[in-house]
Amino acid sequence: MTRISRTFGDTMQKEAVPAVSADVVFASTSSRFPSYRIGSNNQIIDAKENPKVLSMKEVVARETALLLEQQQRLSVRDLASKFEKGLAAAAKLSEEVKFILLLFESTYKLAKLREAASLEKHVLLKKLRDALESLKGRVAGRNKDDVVEAIAMVEALAVQLTQREGELIQEKGEVKKLANFLKQASQDAKKLVDEERAFARAEIENARAAVQRVEEALQEHEKMSRATGKQDLEELMKEVQEARRIIMLHQPSKVMDMEHELRALRIQLAEKSKRSLLLQKELARSKGVKDNLFSLYELDGAETLGSYLRIKPCSDIAPELSKCSIQWYRVSSEGGKKELISGACKSVYAPEPFDVGRSLQAEIIYDGQLIKLTTTGAIDPAAGLGNYVEALVRKHDVEFNVIVTQMNGVDQPSESIHVLHVGKMRMKLRKGKTAVAKEYYSSAMQLCGVRGGGNAAAQALFWLAKKGFSVVLAFESERDRNAAIMLARRFAFDCNIMLAGPDDRTSLET
Repeated sequence: MTRISRTFGDTMQKEAVPAVSADVVFASTSSRFPSYRIGSNNQIIDAKENPKVLSMKEVVARETALLLEQQQRLSVRDLASKFEKGLAAAAKLSEEVKFILLLFESTYKLAKLREAASLEKHVLLKKLRDALESLKGRVAGRNKDDVVEAIAMVEALAVQLTQREGELIQEKGEVKKLANFLKQASQDAKKLVDEERAFARAEIENARAAVQRVEEALQEHEKMSRATGKQDLEELMKEVQEARRIIMLHQPSKVMDMEHELRALRIQLAEKSKRSLLLQKELARSKGVKDNLFSLYELDGAETLGSYLRIKPCSDIAPELSKCSIQWYRVSSEGGKKELISGACKSVYAPEPFDVGRSLQAEIIYDGQLIKLTTTGAIDPAAGLGNYVEALVRKHDVEFNVIVTQMNGVDQPSESIHVLHVGKMRMKLRKGKTAVAKEYYSSAMQLCGVRGGGNAAAQALFWLAKKGFSVVLAFESERDRNAAIMLARRFAFDCNIMLAGPDDRTSLET
């Protein structure tokens, strides 16, 4: 930006502004320098007047027409006075026209100078000020004041222009700083974007590598599974072939034939067993022919667990059993030790698991005479009962459907079904969801088969849960009754409790 200097005026050509005579008077309608602007065709236009510019001839013609119109209506004196005033106005207008022409000429020259590429606003203002300074020395009076005011306005304009340029320079500096800041921010953002892009690319590469590893692992696992599947299939085919071979060796017809043969053998064995028992009884009778009392009664029934033995009269002279005193005993196979069975004083007795492997003896007393009846051999175990009990031992709790026939020695008329739970730690009797009895295994608990009771004795047991509470339970079958007794005694033995019937524990301990 060009600055105004005092030495600039020395370099300006003096012919730039032509000389003006001293009698030139500048017309001014106000106390300030008139504001003009250059229009098209380099014409000077007043900014406050009508933008339509009139030529000098049109102005003179208009004024002349006005004078002629007034002349027709005014008197000679008025016409003379008006003429003088018009003459003065014309002279004043002429002076203003000359000033305007001079300013136009100056403005035109300045415009010509402004067109030069090397000159700028400060140069033009300097030249304008110099032109006005030169004009100041040539005019006098009111025109000189106008010129001085114009010079002051030019200087003020120069100061404003300088301030504006300073502000522009400051704004330019701020804009430059902002541009630098934006440039730095753009660089930082670009750098951050590049870093994030690099990081994203690295993550993508890692993800691709991980996916590739997973795919390789899946392919390897698939290969291994295929190989394993082939091996399993081959092994399965071998097993199927072996099973087919076994099936061919054991055809259903042969198995059925073997089952029929086993069934027939069992039937024959049972018949021979009965025949042997009858023969033993006949032999015992033949040996005791001399004793008439011995032949009065005999034991009837299978000597196996799950059946019952009945004292049966075999002579017409035998006394009625209701008038006799009866007591059952266990006889050990080793040493012949005899043990009293407490409560077994009926004509019917159903062996229980304690009786297996021992002989049973019934003593009948009538009128001071003693009759002894003994089984031909030891009581045999029930077929398949041992395997059944071993299967039940694996369970934590076993349930049996029972009917309570007696409670605390009192017969129960109702035959509602109860459930007996035989557990590893306790026994429980319930009806529906209501618990009738629930006791842990203890030395006060007693459990044995019913010692008497007719034909149903083989399906009933006696349970003393605690002191003051006892029941007689009837099971659905002899197998369930014996299994419940054996299972409860097995669990109680695991708890160091010897579970038996009345007076049985003493005999077992001895």
